[in-house]
Amino acid sequence: MLLLVLGALLLLFCSLDVWYFLRGVQVFFQAWFQPRIWDLLVEQTIDGMVLPHDLDYMGHMNNSRYLRECDFARFHHYMRNGLLMASRKLGARMVVGASTIRYRRSLAFCEAFEIRTKIVGWDEKAFYLEQRFVSKKDGFVSAIMLCRQNVVHCSPESIIEFVCKRKIECPEFPEDLKHWISFISASSQALRAESGLEEKNK
Repeated sequence: MLLLVLGALLLLFCSLDVWYFLRGVQVFFQAWFQPRIWDLLVEQTIDGMVLPHDLDYMGHMNNSRYLRECDFARFHHYMRNGLLMASRKLGARMVVGASTIRYRRSLAFCEAFEIRTKIVGWDEKAFYLEQRFVSKKDGFVSAIMLCRQNVVHCSPESIIEFVCKRKIECPEFPEDLKHWISFISASSQALRAESGLEEKNK
């Protein structure tokens, strides 16, 4: 019987990223039992630590793990400020449309950090967020990411109005975000031209 259980667990861990789902459950319950955040623009934090399955061959946190931790931090962020439930009630989906991360200093094994997430603005199609990995050792910003969260089947303004029961004015975009959005637009146009989509739409 023990061998069957061990075999089933081995098969499960080989077939699925079990740690991903366990982390998701942990983040869900953590956000569920924390107080509601009513200010959509306020920065929120979530704690983390570099564990053995996060490491690369150099003994540092793997680059891809930063992106995964950002996913969990955004999920936590949207749960606490009500955007997640509002989007579901409105039949909307929020998917990542673009992200850019800059690594400034590696996070070492067992190093504690926090991810600071905030919404910096939105347009008719997407929310724009900034996420920072801040080492608890000395407060150094180890990595910073910009994320475009596309809203499907709805609009950011509709979701915000549903949550706040009133219209909220979007803050002015910072300069680095403006440049990043311009890059995304230029890249999209180049890819459309490369695939011949622009000619077909004329």
